[in-house]
Amino acid sequence: MMTQPNWTTPSELRAQLQRLWDKGELLRTRLPNATSLFPLQLRLKKPNSQDLGQHFEQVRYWINQLQQLDKRYRLTWKEINHRQLGRNQIPDNVWVEQVDDALALLGLRGAAQQFDKLQEDTLSAFPELLPWLEKYSLLALEKAGNWHKVLAVLQWFCHHPHSGLYLRQLDIAGVDTKFIEQHRGLLGQLLDMVLPAEHIDEQWRGANAFSKRYGLLDKPLRVRLRILDSKLAIAGLTDLELPVEQLASLYLPVKQVFVTENEINALAFPEQADSILLFGQGYALDVLGQIPWLSRQPLYYWGDIDTHGFAILNRLRNHLPHTQSLLMDATTLLHHQDMWGQEPADKRCTSALPLLSDKEQKLYQALRDNTFCPPNKETVTNLRFEQEHVRFGWLQQQLSKLEPTITGSVV
Repeated sequence: MMTQPNWTTPSELRAQLQRLWDKGELLRTRLPNATSLFPLQLRLKKPNSQDLGQHFEQVRYWINQLQQLDKRYRLTWKEINHRQLGRNQIPDNVWVEQVDDALALLGLRGAAQQFDKLQEDTLSAFPELLPWLEKYSLLALEKAGNWHKVLAVLQWFCHHPHSGLYLRQLDIAGVDTKFIEQHRGLLGQLLDMVLPAEHIDEQWRGANAFSKRYGLLDKPLRVRLRILDSKLAIAGLTDLELPVEQLASLYLPVKQVFVTENEINALAFPEQADSILLFGQGYALDVLGQIPWLSRQPLYYWGDIDTHGFAILNRLRNHLPHTQSLLMDATTLLHHQDMWGQEPADKRCTSALPLLSDKEQKLYQALRDNTFCPPNKETVTNLRFEQEHVRFGWLQQQLSKLEPTITGSVV
């Protein structure tokens, strides 16, 4: 049976050009000082003298296919001398002379012209963005329909450093602030290149810190607070939500503080003398360190008993090293075997957690390594016990055993 030759086909020649486009190389050749790829020799796998003798008709068909190529492909030929068939001319190389020919073959001349306008507008205003365009030419083209908005935003920040405005207060012609919110990652890359270093707050990074990094006001972080002792109520209120700056300056003569991220647990938490409880998703790790008086109070963190829960505890101790865990021990875990579940594999932590105590470390490693084995029961894979399943009586019993080790007032 005759095998199918693997000589280069017209579609494979086009695919070579397409790959250059997909890597951004065809657009990069249009930027200032770019190294030209053209004339470009395409890879061509072709018949040899033996193929000519064994597959003559297939060779003729292959040659005919290449002869019908668009004239923007330039063929060079070579002569093969065969003992029986004599001298024959076959294609030796395929060339594309210039980038416009390659773009026309791909049907992308219009897109390239759009990029030409985009890069001209960009570099006339911000020549320092040339390296970015070289690296992300296709991304820029993808955003071409809104690129005038991108440039308008860059101009605004250049002329209004440290504005102290909220994002929604920005008045940029033709640009709504929702556009900025949706493109913070892209705008951040570009602002880092066009703004002077003194106009960028380097301690803030990432799209979520866009406002703080570039001199805008951010939405105030708020913390929810439950006062667990009615005699400490503020104008009769025991459940409040405050900006973290106000909480940091609050005066309450408390002797211990509890922290949890589970709202139901927080609302059901029993009253405790001289105590408050802080809760709310998202603030516990990054905001509590901004409240100086927390470092002077006994602080208890109550989280899930799983690898992720211990990772949160470890992270909280980066901000507040004296934090103690509450109901995150083997005794609590064993007391609630009927409520065990499994931690999702994509949520599990496998890292070293150096800030855990010896007992916490032992339990964490057993959970992480799936070696926690209760008496008369097989090891449970990815064991998890969620804090919301702790029995209320058990919570009250453990709270009664607490002995605050730090005393003082919030000032």
